[in-house]
Amino acid sequence: MKSEILIKNSTDVCQIDIEGTIGIPEEWQFEDPDARVATYERFRDALRRISEIEAPEVIVNIRSTGGDVNDALLILDALRQLPARIVTRCYGYTASAATIIAQAASEGAREISENALYLIHNSICSTEGNADQIAAEIDLLHQTDARIAAVYAARSGRPVEEFQTLMSENNGTGRWLSPEEAIAAGLVDRMIEPAQKTTASLTQNISRGWQRLLAELGVKQTPQPLADRNILHSEEEVRELHRRSSIAAEEIRQRIAPTRVQPTEDPSFGDTIRSANERAYAEDAKCFHH
Repeated sequence: MKSEILIKNSTDVCQIDIEGTIGIPEEWQFEDPDARVATYERFRDALRRISEIEAPEVIVNIRSTGGDVNDALLILDALRQLPARIVTRCYGYTASAATIIAQAASEGAREISENALYLIHNSICSTEGNADQIAAEIDLLHQTDARIAAVYAARSGRPVEEFQTLMSENNGTGRWLSPEEAIAAGLVDRMIEPAQKTTASLTQNISRGWQRLLAELGVKQTPQPLADRNILHSEEEVRELHRRSSIAAEEIRQRIAPTRVQPTEDPSFGDTIRSANERAYAEDAKCFHH
C-alpha cells in the first residue's frame, strides 16, 4: 500500500502530487507504538514543507481513493493557510478523504478530469471493545460525518443537510458521481480535459514503480536527485512495506502451486503384485521343497 506526498516547488508554480492511500492505514498505527510516533513525526514534516511554500500558485494533483480523515483534514488546513492561489485537480477514482483535500482550492478552482468519478460517503472505522466503548466510537463517527459535511457545505454555500443526505445514500456507502453530477452537487467547480502533463506524470509514476521493483531485485540503478521529493514513509517503513509484499506474494504462490501427490505410507508400496497363477505356482513350489 503506497502513500506519497510529492512536492515540486518552483518560483512561479508549485506542484503537489497526492497519490495512493492518504495517511497511514488505521490497522498499522497500533502495531508498533514507536513506529507510529515516528510516522507522524514525518507526516508533520510533510505538512511543514507545505506551509513553507512561497510560490504564488499551488496546483494539487489528487489521485487517491481516500484514507485517514484526520490526515486529510490536516492537509486541508495546511493548504488553506497558504497565501497562494490553490488549484485542486482530481483524477481517476477520487473518493472519501481525498475529496476533503479537494475542498482546499481557492474560489472556483476545484477541478475534475472529464474521465474521473467522485465519491463522498459516511466515515467508517474498525473497533473493538465493550458496549460503552463502541457507543463512543459511534458518536465519533457521527461527529466526523457532521464535520465533513460542513466542509463540503462551506465551499458550496449549500445546506449541510444536502451533503449529509448524499453521504448517507446506499446505507452510508454513498454513490459514485460523474463529473457533471459532482459539479451539480457543488462538490467541484469545473471539468477539465486530461492535460498532456498528466500523461507525463503518469509516466513518471510508472518509472518510479519500475525503480522500486528493480531495487527489490537487487539491480543497481543510477541515483536520482531527491531534492524535490518528500515521501511520507521513511526508508525503514518502505522496507517493511516490501517485506509484507514479499510475504503476501509467497502466500499467494503457495496457494496456487500445483498439487503434489505424496508417496503412499503403505508398507507394501513398491512390492511386486503377482497374479493368481503365480501365487498358486509359488505354493506348489513350497511343497516340492518339503
